Amino acid sequence: MPTSAVELADRLGLTFDDPAVLAGALVHSSYVNEHPEAGLESNERLEFLGDAVLSLVISEYLYQRYPHEPEGILTTRRAAIVSTSGLARISGRLAIGEALVLGQGAASSGERDRSSVLAGLFEAIVAAIFLDRGLDEARDFILGAAAPELHAELSAAALKAPKSRLQELAFAVSGHPPSYRIVSSEGPDHDRHFVVEVAVDGVVRGQGEGRSRREAETRAAEAALEAIDAREADVTPDLPGATAGAGAQGSTSARRDEGLEA
Repeated sequence: MPTSAVELADRLGLTFDDPAVLAGALVHSSYVNEHPEAGLESNERLEFLGDAVLSLVISEYLYQRYPHEPEGILTTRRAAIVSTSGLARISGRLAIGEALVLGQGAASSGERDRSSVLAGLFEAIVAAIFLDRGLDEARDFILGAAAPELHAELSAAALKAPKSRLQELAFAVSGHPPSYRIVSSEGPDHDRHFVVEVAVDGVVRGQGEGRSRREAETRAAEAALEAIDAREADVTPDLPGATAGAGAQGSTSARRDEGLEA
C-alpha cells in the first residue's frame, strides 16, 4: 500500500485486511489517464458504492434520531450532510485530500481542493471500509466523521441549500423565482472562473464566484441571503421539508445535480 494510504489509515484509526482496497480509493481518474501503463483503476466505482452506503447510514441515523419528523424534513437533513459541499466539509475536517493521488495536470489546476473531488474521495473511502471491514465499521466511521453535522440542532429551513432557501424567499417576497446572470466566465475549459450575480424582484442582491456556474450561483445565493434584511427574511416559509417531492430525488448524486450543494 502506498505511503499516503498507510499514513491516512493510521491517522484515521482504520485497519484493513486488504490494504490495497484503501489505496484504490485514493486514485483519481486524472492519475489513471496520465499513467495508463500502471494498470490502475480510478476510485469512481468506489464513489458509486460509497454514495449508497452513506445514504443508508445517514438515513438510518436520522430516522432513529427524529422519530416524529416527516419524510420531507428527514430528506432535507440528509441532503445537507451528503451534498457535495457537506461531504467536502467533512473531508476538509479530516484532511483526507492530502492523500489523494492525482495526475500532474489536475494537481497543478487545484483539483485537490475542489468540492466534488473531496466529496467523491470521502465516498470512496467509505466504500473501501465497507468492502474490507463490513457495514458496522463503515457506520462507525461515517457517524464519527459526520458527528458535528448530525448533532447540530438546526431547523429544516436552515439546513436547506442556499439556492433552495433563496428561491422560497423570492417567491414569498415577489411571487417570482430569483434570476441568475453570468457576469464573467474566464479561463480554459478545465479551469474556468465564473462570476454570477443574482437578483430578487429585479434587484441584484448578491454576487458569487466559483470554478463552475453552479458553484458561483450557490455563492451568489449565500451572499443574497446575507444581504436581505431580517424583516424580509422573516417571511421565508418553513415548508415541511420541501414536501414529499424532495424525497423523490433519489440518490445523493441526483440531489447534487439539482444544485443542492450548499
